[in-house]
Amino acid sequence: MRRQRLEGKVALITGAAGGIGSASAALFEAEGAKLALTDLDVTSLAPFAERGALTLVQDVTEEGRWRDVVEAVIARFGRLDVLVNNAGIALIGNIETTTLADWRKTQTINAESVFLGCREAVRVMKGQGGSIINISSVAGLIGDAQSAAYCASKGAVRLLTKSVALYCARKGYGVRCNSVHPSFTRTNMVEGFIATARNPDRVREGLAAAAPLGRMGEASEVAAAILYLASDESAFTTGAEMVVDGGLTAQ
Repeated sequence: MRRQRLEGKVALITGAAGGIGSASAALFEAEGAKLALTDLDVTSLAPFAERGALTLVQDVTEEGRWRDVVEAVIARFGRLDVLVNNAGIALIGNIETTTLADWRKTQTINAESVFLGCREAVRVMKGQGGSIINISSVAGLIGDAQSAAYCASKGAVRLLTKSVALYCARKGYGVRCNSVHPSFTRTNMVEGFIATARNPDRVREGLAAAAPLGRMGEASEVAAAILYLASDESAFTTGAEMVVDGGLTAQ
């Protein structure tokens, strides 16, 4: 019988109620992980809770709540081996139209919360080792004219990841930290963006055509990359960028 890739590991996933977070939770569960799942909407996590997952309401921008969540994970499972910083938002706006309020909201949710999560994970992992996986975006690697705040936030996640990876490696903590960079993926967030467009069909076709492979990605495909980074198969991988974009950034 094949050994499950996350057997014996405890994983915390934020923003787990939909899209990449939900797909990652399902894949982690199938591979033997004990799950702690957080979101503002925990009702969608009920099926996981029924199968033994710890599900918690979490606003990832609240510093104190991060400590509460991690301590709850330790209380339930005794350890934390994997953190997936997945929660995030995408607000459309260029350098002329982005408001300061939208800029600050984007940075707080997309970048500051990742800092808080990394700090808490390192605190409890440094005596045992572990893997931190931060969900960035291709917009953290290349620019987009209509996503000023989003690009800035995801670029911050990319370099924060490298800083954490270097620090933990040089301290001998055994904690790895990597970032994942999806392009347009069929999630509720992307579908919502398409639905609000003046011509949804045209936007959908444009997003599919942006990747040389000619389609949008699936959440399960991004989850597969996250699974690799969570598993011991990636034991020599830290500070890396895992790009899942259908070839978009290869152009």
